[in-house]
Amino acid sequence: MEKSIEQFLEFMKETKGISDNTVDSYRRDLYKMKKYFDSVGIKQIAQISDINMNSYLLWLEKTGCASSTISRYISAMKTYFHYMLQMGSVKKDPTMLLKNPVKEKRIQPVLNNAQINTLLKAPAKDSAKEIRDRAMLELMYGTGLRVSEIINLRVLDVNANLGYVIVNSEKSKDKIVPFGDSVKKAINYYLSFSRDKLLKEGRSELLFLNCQGKAMSRQGFWKIIKSYGEQAKLSENITPRILRNSYVAHTSNEDKNNMLLQMNKEL
Repeated sequence: MEKSIEQFLEFMKETKGISDNTVDSYRRDLYKMKKYFDSVGIKQIAQISDINMNSYLLWLEKTGCASSTISRYISAMKTYFHYMLQMGSVKKDPTMLLKNPVKEKRIQPVLNNAQINTLLKAPAKDSAKEIRDRAMLELMYGTGLRVSEIINLRVLDVNANLGYVIVNSEKSKDKIVPFGDSVKKAINYYLSFSRDKLLKEGRSELLFLNCQGKAMSRQGFWKIIKSYGEQAKLSENITPRILRNSYVAHTSNEDKNNMLLQMNKEL
């Protein structure tokens, strides 16, 4: 089997022009297959049946191989046996019926209600910066907006009294996103007591400003969230994604509809 594998790799490199890295990847995957079949007494590729191949995949799963890794093994074996079939080394391709395993769904981390409350209360001081930070955290958790959407909001995009923001998009229609009373309160407080202090004597149409009165950066926003997560002594490494996941997990469709109805009623 070793000879046929090396023959296949030479063909792929010389005829198909694949890179050395891809050749090395094929070699590792196919030699892993060879090692398994050697261990069960199968020395020749012509001896490998579709039943043997399924047994190999079951063994990979039992040994803890990830679905993505098994999919890569299957791809390498399919290419190898297709070549062997064309060369007449096998009469039947044992990988023909193999299917990639169902991709594992990664569980998205979320904060529970107590953790969210602790995080939102972390900017507790009455400085201009912490008032701003509280408003940003409340807005992200209360709307599920992305970092880029929040830092690009303009003052005129926000109606804190009626409870909605207009998110501008270059690729699609602008969207109206409603929010609840806690966000209204935080935004109004920020606009009344913090933004002008951050702006100093400068001019900007942006809603949120850094301590120099300029536009905020994505990196700056990430650092703010991370620092308050540490300050709140949360076990998770808090990221914007976790806040957005928490919004999705905690906000039902009924809650969203109620906010929309309330907003439309007041418009």
